[in-house]
Formats: sequence, structure tokens, C-alpha cells
Amino acid sequence: MDFNDIRTTLQALIAINDNCNSLHTNAYDEAVTTPTEESVRRAMAIQLIINKEYGLAKNENSLQGSFIVDELTDLVEEAVLREFERISERGGVLGAMETGYQRGKIQDESMNYEMLKHTGELPIIGVNTFKNPMADETESSIELARSTEEEKQSQLSRLKAVHEKNGEKAVESLKALQIAVQNKQNVFEVLMEAGRYCSLGQITDAFFEVGGQYRRNM
Repeated sequence: MDFNDIRTTLQALIAINDNCNSLHTNAYDEAVTTPTEESVRRAMAIQLIINKEYGLAKNENSLQGSFIVDELTDLVEEAVLREFERISERGGVLGAMETGYQRGKIQDESMNYEMLKHTGELPIIGVNTFKNPMADETESSIELARSTEEEKQSQLSRLKAVHEKNGEKAVESLKALQIAVQNKQNVFEVLMEAGRYCSLGQITDAFFEVGGQYRRNM
């Protein structure tokens, strides 16, 4: 985790060299907890250093004409086109979703990634190779963000107030939402209305009732 800001720096450079329209640099501890102020400053510094200090960033397209960039671009475009064709063969996005194609693809890729890490074929510095030999002796200083009991109770009180205030409206909205799902209508339109009166938990439960709850197959 301590090396994640290094990885983010390289990713940011790639994005800028590819003329990205917007850029966000993650804090290195984001995967573990709410980022600390110190880690957020480091993440922001990545953008500032590239923007203010890194000379090539002042060139609009510093890698233009590069063989490797053109080659990788062609390979990515070819792979994306093949994937579009596979989805099209299954009846488009909705048809592919009905057969679980996208979900299965994501699961397969995720499993493959984890296996490559486990075997060491995909080296992750500090994780499966070049590990810190003193890691067990080094105390972790990760600052975990936790809500206070007062904040927790405040949130629960607001949620209870929403439920009490919108009782009837919530029931009507959730029913309309379920009907839209069952009839394959525009769910997003009904969902926007339900969001005015229902909590996320209520909406989630309503979806579970008509579509079931997803369980990952291994």
C-alpha cells in the first residue's frame, strides 16, 4: 500500500500523455480507509508536480508518433472491437446481461488476476515480490477513520425521520419501481422518483424482492 502513490504517479503520467480530459489521483490509503489529510496532500502533489515541474507535460502530445504508443493503441482498439462483437452476437448489452455474460467476464478476469498474483507471474512490488523482510516487526501507523457514536446515532435518527415522513409515498414509489422492473420499463426514471421518498436500503430490498440477491459463483 505504501507504494500506491508511486503507481498512481505513473498512471497519471500515462493519462496525461494520452490527453485525458480530467484527472483524479487516488490517495495511497484509499483502499483501506478514508484517506488521511497527509495522504490526500501527497495525491494532490502528484498532479501539481506533473503540471508545474514535469517539462514534457507542457507539450500537448509529447509521445506523438511513438511506435509503442501507436502499437498499444491499435491492440486496445482491436480488443475493444472484439468485445463489442461478442456482446452484439448475444443480442446487445441487454441480451448479454440476460445470459450473465458481462458478470461472468468480470468474474473470470478477476479470478485470473488473483491467480497471477498468487503464482507470482504478475509481480506486485511489496505484495508478492520484494517484500519487506521487517514487515512483521514494523508497527502499522494507518489512521483508520471511524464515526463517533454521536455521528452514528445522528445518521440513524435522520433515516428514521425519512421513513416516518414518507411512509405512504415510499410504499407507492417502491411498488412502482418493482412494476417497472418486472415490465422491463425505464427503471431509471422511476428510480429517480423513488429516491425522493425512499432510503437506499428500501430501494435495494425492493430490487431483491423482484430480482433476487446476487451471489458470486466461484
